[in-house]
Amino acid sequence: MEDLNHPLNEEEIEQLDQFLLNRIDDHLITEEMDEGIFDISTLDGFLTAVVSGPVTIPPSVWLDSVWGDFEPEWDNEEDFSEVLALLIRHMNGIVQTLMEYPEDFEPLYLERILDDRSYVIVDEWCEGYLRGTQLSSEQWQSGGEEIATLLNPILSFTAVTDWKGHDHTDDEVETIQKTIAPNAREIHAYWLTRRDDVPQEELITNHDQPPVGRNDLCPCGSGKIYKKCCLH
Repeated sequence: MEDLNHPLNEEEIEQLDQFLLNRIDDHLITEEMDEGIFDISTLDGFLTAVVSGPVTIPPSVWLDSVWGDFEPEWDNEEDFSEVLALLIRHMNGIVQTLMEYPEDFEPLYLERILDDRSYVIVDEWCEGYLRGTQLSSEQWQSGGEEIATLLNPILSFTAVTDWKGHDHTDDEVETIQKTIAPNAREIHAYWLTRRDDVPQEELITNHDQPPVGRNDLCPCGSGKIYKKCCLH
């Protein structure tokens, strides 16, 4: 069985990025539809929020948000298992870094070359992080002013603030961007000590999701179905 705790290498990250990018036929997209997540940077931000928040989000919930209105049609179970393994391994890699080597955690940002100068693009990562928080928004709000302050630089590069982070000089933008990674580490540490205080049932009720079924993927992230993993 594949080791789901083994971090993705660069080739596998590129493979996952290309899958997300190419899984939707552009002709099918309309303005009202949710495209889900379609690049590795957005996915990285999304999964960072998922594993850093106040409650445990089972794959049966967060996978729906990854796909949006465009859940892939799988040719066979092997194709699904391969992609799922890449997703779980990337998530577990984030968890391992935040838990064991938090100072080594760095977001997967995009880069753009303009006039022979490299610019860091944080917007996609921040949009992904916001998307992750929205899976349990009420529980995130229970963090009050402390969490709101830590989230501020992340949200300033998202549509909910009309990307206000860009309304500054280049040096000021860079300064704000440099606070994102340490704030993400602090957010993870904040909720880590409080997660047991928020029962999982609240998340399920608030999002009209049924409890994890015997044949659903186990919330622990093993990739096994519930009845053959933590229920056993």
